[in-house]
Amino acid sequence: MIYHLAVDIGASSGRTILGFVDGGKLKLEEVYRFENYIKKDNGVLVWDINHLLSEVKKGIAKCGESGKIPKTVAIDTWGVDYVLIDENGGEILPAVSYRDNRTHFVQKEISKLITQKELYKRTGIQNQDFNTVYQLYCDKKSGKLSKAKHFLMIPDYIAYKLTGIMKNEYTNATTTNLVNAKTKTWDYEIIERLGINKEIFLELSQPKTEIGSFNEETKSEIGFDCKVICAASHDTASAVCACPLSDNSVYISSGTWSLIGAETSAPVLTDEAMGANFTNEGGINYRYRFLKNIMGMWLFQNIRRNLDNKFTYDDMMNLAMQSGYCKKINPNAPEFIAPENMIDAVKKYLNDDCLSLDSVINSVYHSLAQSYADAVSEIEKISGKKIDSVNIVGGGSKDRYLNALTKQYTGKKVFAGPVEATAAGNIICQLMYADKNLTLNKARELVKKSFDIKEVY
Repeated sequence: MIYHLAVDIGASSGRTILGFVDGGKLKLEEVYRFENYIKKDNGVLVWDINHLLSEVKKGIAKCGESGKIPKTVAIDTWGVDYVLIDENGGEILPAVSYRDNRTHFVQKEISKLITQKELYKRTGIQNQDFNTVYQLYCDKKSGKLSKAKHFLMIPDYIAYKLTGIMKNEYTNATTTNLVNAKTKTWDYEIIERLGINKEIFLELSQPKTEIGSFNEETKSEIGFDCKVICAASHDTASAVCACPLSDNSVYISSGTWSLIGAETSAPVLTDEAMGANFTNEGGINYRYRFLKNIMGMWLFQNIRRNLDNKFTYDDMMNLAMQSGYCKKINPNAPEFIAPENMIDAVKKYLNDDCLSLDSVINSVYHSLAQSYADAVSEIEKISGKKIDSVNIVGGGSKDRYLNALTKQYTGKKVFAGPVEATAAGNIICQLMYADKNLTLNKARELVKKSFDIKEVY
């Protein structure tokens, strides 16, 4: 059996998942699961990248312990965040999280150098104040950037630590607001206009390309050698790889964020798309993910944390289903990015300190479903295409209540699954590297055969 390993890391947890083809079906086997978290360092929200790298190596080593050594491994993570590397190859810490508020105050300053309209027309990326462009500008102002020799997105960084080789992968790089949507390369004019050293950026590598084998240190720690491959290293790009889309369907990659959109062959850079705050992120084979970011399971994750994890997600779902309350919040409101207490933040937004827990949770459910419906309507209006179905993939596709509300609010057919779309898409990239005859269409047919994808009634 030939094994491939997906290292799939989200904002709250990571997994290593083996993938292999058996009997004409793609099969996945979770090897190891670990926590990922933001911590405060001198008042700044940062990622514990040492913990992250240590856990990744443990997850890879588990494969050797089980006797299932992968032929290749690839990494996907969330977008936007990065690690700066100095001239000696060492990290310039901390690795600040996009949820830190340091970027809230530089948009106006940057707009004097390049307007938001021009930034959108060049990169096609939606306006979010945590985008990499704003983070790097903060690093420039603090002097941190002056020490940087290289810029690596989080999956690039992990691959570098495993192999000793630095590459910038295309799909994750597009989330920076610094890649030209038409040329599909770094937009050096933007970079130079912002006073950022363009030499820190490497030529962009496509998914399905080889990075290199484990270095000696990694081989010694893990116990075997393996090739590291570029997946579509932005987790949503990997999820969309495994999404069984049709010409008239949209996807929702449902995890910490809900990413809702369509796959297109060209970027949509119109004033209408910019006004609706849609983004054009890179996908496999230079396809585009024309989508909108909606604060998704992050809301539920934080509510559960506020309750000391005493409730399961099913418990919370059942509570919500008992409530008739459906007054709505804006899931993307700044109040919900990193509140001390999500329950209190929802109550304050709704101006009701006495709101019961079941009503708080039900408000979030209905608000997300309404946001999905609004996004579908915007896609139809901007594209001129009638959408007939919604494919929900990722961990959030297990939520029966949210799936049903999505069908109710959108009025479309809704299909749920695969749950492990991101890992499956990561593995697909590795399979396509190993077999040059495996096309994306064939890979998606393999997904349909392999996983339980159900229509929601």
